[in-house]
Amino acid sequence: MALKVKVYSDYVCPFCFLGKDQFEKAVQGKDIEVEWMPYELRPRPSQQLDPVNDPSKLAIWEQAIYPRIEAWGVDMKLPNVSPHPYTDLAHEGFHFAKEKGKEKEYNDRVYQALFQEDQNIGEIEVLAQLAEEVGLNKEEFKEALVLQKYKHTQQQALKHAYEEARITGVPTFIIGDERISGAASKETFEQVIEKESKKIKTDTFDAIQCTLEVDDSGKCG
Repeated sequence: MALKVKVYSDYVCPFCFLGKDQFEKAVQGKDIEVEWMPYELRPRPSQQLDPVNDPSKLAIWEQAIYPRIEAWGVDMKLPNVSPHPYTDLAHEGFHFAKEKGKEKEYNDRVYQALFQEDQNIGEIEVLAQLAEEVGLNKEEFKEALVLQKYKHTQQQALKHAYEEARITGVPTFIIGDERISGAASKETFEQVIEKESKKIKTDTFDAIQCTLEVDDSGKCG
């Protein structure tokens, strides 16, 4: 039985990209079932962040992000996109991709576009091109976003994340019964995965048993 993992993340979150990189390296070759869960750190009409022109945000990159990029060997950079885009459309596109069985490919491509290529993932034309690159129909994808076909789906996903799962920050990885809040190292993920995988093996031990049946006389039948 595969170990089930839920990952809550947002496309503009640099720690999500860092954590995604380390998590995916940790799960290579393992029996893991991963479900990516959309999250919006700053849904409309919240003020958009502008790390390129915000000294306090640049300081976070210098003090917390760049050191991890170097230590973990992650291919990413501060996106030269000002301000950082809203991600509702990108997540709506994710739901389209998920229906077509391309959610991982789409997820990967959107993250790469922002953190490696400086593409503005808040624009429908950009997202449609990325969708086409992973094998989705560009025109169908574009129409779905223009007509907001997945807006309700995304709103329900956010309601689940905010209210039911009580996610207050991303990335959040729910691995079996364990929760990791934040971008952890590959080694940390491996330790938790091993621990939770052992629980599954114990719970699914190959054993059979008899059931107790009682007849009308009160004796075991």
